[in-house]
Amino acid sequence: MRLRLTPQENVFYDLFTASAANVLDGAQTLRELISAQPHERDQLFRRLREEEHHGDDRTHSILREVNSTFVTPMDREDIYRLASRLDDVMDFFEAAGDLIVLYQLGTLPREIQDLADILVRAAELTSLAMPRLKTLTKLQDYWIEINRLENDADKLYRRFVARLFGGEFEALEVLKLKEVAEQMEAAADAFENVADTIETIAVKES
Repeated sequence: MRLRLTPQENVFYDLFTASAANVLDGAQTLRELISAQPHERDQLFRRLREEEHHGDDRTHSILREVNSTFVTPMDREDIYRLASRLDDVMDFFEAAGDLIVLYQLGTLPREIQDLADILVRAAELTSLAMPRLKTLTKLQDYWIEINRLENDADKLYRRFVARLFGGEFEALEVLKLKEVAEQMEAAADAFENVADTIETIAVKES
């Protein structure tokens, strides 16, 4: 593979911005799937899976670019890490949607919808923050807010699990719903990992 001495103008920033925009699409599709009637979910999950595949393509584009560029605009390991962590978010989205469809769940509890709202908000903030990587401006509020959202998701998840084991749900339904909620809470953790990586980049490069 022939290495370029310097990256094409803005290419990494553009690729990360596109990847974050795709994450936002995925979050919105997952929320739509959660709110949909059961018979509407297959089609929405197909869309979510396509978005997950688009995310894979964008990750591979970033990795190809970093492997073909000798001088990168930020630490090479941080580029790998950020690309991988954005990809992790989409993987958790896809897993949650897949479980909802496979388990043929009916109307989902309010807590699952609330978790989806948190994920959409985290995706919106990430999508807005990513273009600012180039200038490293106005990013501190981003990672602070992502941390707050992750804490909210964690608290909501714990309270939902307590409700699941409170006798309101059938035993099999408890297991199914808990597994879906676990994937969504993991997505919130993955957003925090993305924000932590951006904070690391900002500290190193500023």
